[in-house]
Amino acid sequence: MWRTALAVGVTSALWAAGKQGLKVFDILIPSLSGLQLASVAAGIYITTGGYYTLWLAYNTLPRDITAAWRYVQCHIKLKTASFRNTSIPKMFMENVRRNPNKVALIFEDQKWTFAQIDEYSNRVGNFMVEQGFKHGDVVALYMWNRPEYVCTWLGCAKVGVVPALINFNLLNDSLIHSIKVAHSKALICGWEVQEAVKDVQDQLALPIFVSGLGNEKPSLTGVKCLDSLLNQSNPTPPPQIDNVDIKDKLIYIYTSGTTGLPKAAVIKHSRYLFFCAAVHYMVGLSDDEVIYNPLPLYHTAGGMVGMGQVLLFNNTAVIRRKFSKSQYWIEAKKHGCTVGQYVGELCRYLLTNSPHPEEKQHKVKVMFGNGVRENIWEEFTTRFNIPLIAEFYGATEGIANLINMEGKHGACGFLSVLFPSAIPVYLVKIDEETGEPVRDKNGLCVVCKPGEQGELVGIIKKEHPFREFHGYADEAATKKKILRNVLKPGDTAFKSGDLLVQDKFGYLYFMDRTGDTFRWRGENVSTTEVEGVVLKATDHKDSVVYGVEVPGAEGRAGMAAIVDPEGEIDLEDFLKKIKKSVPPYAQPLFLRLLDHISVTGTFKLKKLELQKEGYNPNIIKDSLYFLDSKQGKYVPLDKDLFEKIKNCQARSKESNSDSRIHTRERKATPKHNLYPCSCLPWSQRYP
Repeated sequence: MWRTALAVGVTSALWAAGKQGLKVFDILIPSLSGLQLASVAAGIYITTGGYYTLWLAYNTLPRDITAAWRYVQCHIKLKTASFRNTSIPKMFMENVRRNPNKVALIFEDQKWTFAQIDEYSNRVGNFMVEQGFKHGDVVALYMWNRPEYVCTWLGCAKVGVVPALINFNLLNDSLIHSIKVAHSKALICGWEVQEAVKDVQDQLALPIFVSGLGNEKPSLTGVKCLDSLLNQSNPTPPPQIDNVDIKDKLIYIYTSGTTGLPKAAVIKHSRYLFFCAAVHYMVGLSDDEVIYNPLPLYHTAGGMVGMGQVLLFNNTAVIRRKFSKSQYWIEAKKHGCTVGQYVGELCRYLLTNSPHPEEKQHKVKVMFGNGVRENIWEEFTTRFNIPLIAEFYGATEGIANLINMEGKHGACGFLSVLFPSAIPVYLVKIDEETGEPVRDKNGLCVVCKPGEQGELVGIIKKEHPFREFHGYADEAATKKKILRNVLKPGDTAFKSGDLLVQDKFGYLYFMDRTGDTFRWRGENVSTTEVEGVVLKATDHKDSVVYGVEVPGAEGRAGMAAIVDPEGEIDLEDFLKKIKKSVPPYAQPLFLRLLDHISVTGTFKLKKLELQKEGYNPNIIKDSLYFLDSKQGKYVPLDKDLFEKIKNCQARSKESNSDSRIHTRERKATPKHNLYPCSCLPWSQRYP
């Protein structure tokens, strides 16, 4: 009913504007008759969209109006903070003054109030000054999740010292790289990771402080116990807090490192505020929420978006050392959580739990995060009784950010089709062969139409609170993420590295990473889509899909690595399920069944090393299989078969006929959006 009323209102407004337009025409062009003017008006109406525009307004204008209002709230928050030059610590201290005794963090049944966090962080800030650290110095922070972690980086921020939040899973070379790439002048580590620090201590040559020991002595030599030092530090606010600017660096947050060593992304006070405020207002959260946040606090989702709701918006958060799928709903119910967080594969992990009462007895009304797979969306919301999943899209360092505030099935956000310039984020066409943007005759990027796959980019605007790209600690890495001459000569944009597709209503759906999609037999194959089918066929077992090179063949053949330590997969049944949902050219030609797949700290499965190893049984000890087209089944890939593949003597399945695996690729079919079950607009079957 309200949509109809809105459409009528829009129509009336257009009619009123049309009548006023007729008066203007009548004044300016008195020689035209009313009928002629009406014809001109009708022509303008048709050429500018006509009924189609009204239809789009009917379907999208309510959403756009709601989003616009929430965006305005977010913008006011940022503008106010910018005008007052209010840093993140100062905003937190305002909450402390209002609600000093309110519980801010719950950790293993410990309850930390806002006042307790403030006092601890004050001690840290004053201690850093006493140790001689100056505004802009970097200190690496390497410890497990606990309240002291938040207090420590917040205390550093109060005096302008920049904490580099190190992934507590990193060891050896990766750990050394992460500490050094940010030019850290000291390391604060937790007692839990002392052994990892011991292995690299000689190569760091910087002061080390150990947190969480209490009265115990560190197991490391040549280090200091932070707890005893903080006990002697001043608990009052450090005076240096007034020297901290909203445009200063707040923290370094590292990329996940799924395709190489982690990069230290610069997070300024303004960016931290933007991320947190955007989620708070766009999702429609209140100040009374209790958030279940079992995510790592060294990363964007848990440490910035989640923890920011506490520091900036007076919410309460439940945190834990590490995520536990068996405890998620139990603890959410126990603490009366109203909001849940997820990231990466977390939602799929929860589905592998055996059903238990708490999974429907909680008070969680909304879950927000990024990375939920479309193929489990409905199953997840139904089983766990979740009214709304607010999936958002955005890289730690990126400025091309989206959010699906309505819970649109499978979407990671939307862009307005009525006001496309409202947010300067676009999909640009990418050449399938080179991976580079397609350029028009003027050398500018070509913007995708609905249904066309492209890379998401965000226009960079300097000194803009939402659109400025702050880059990484490594300048070379920063330059690689910038695209030039996008919509007009001289402009720049942030390259997301992700392929998405937009439907006719502006909803966007994640397709793949630009480096993950591969071509085989003249067709594009999306690893993300095939992974979705493989997951369903294996009852949500960990699995990744990637392309591997085959001697004598152009492109890359599909390979799936699946975790199956107990040997439970029936390969015959698996192949039947794959064939029902995936066209021949996208069916995995190779299988690797292994005991486990490495994951990042944010629950993203790593595939780069698996892809490098390929399918060579001489170096791989896991079970390998090859899809033999003649037998119509997966057969063990032993050393003899491997040699035949190397010598182009094995057979593989093609879409219409069997052929030697080394047969040259036939003439490519006309370009289209991946394969029939690809991520096209929902009405055209989004998988």
